Amino acid sequence: MNALQQYQFDTYRAAQLGEPTPPAPGTHDVAVLRSVRDRRRFERVMAGRPARGRLRAALRRRLRPHAC
Repeated sequence: MNALQQYQFDTYRAAQLGEPTPPAPGTHDVAVLRSVRDRRRFERVMAGRPARGRLRAALRRRLRPHAC
């Protein structure tokens, strides 16, 4: 059973029992990703590491031509 089928089953069951319907799959995905990002930034700051630019700095190091 995939997520959509489970959602449809839960919606049907909630309607039968007179309960509120559950949120649709994917409704809170963006909020979850933002909270994960914020938590990781917070942990980096608390550890004394820079909170931004890790990926960009790594790409710059990899893509920068070596001075010979």
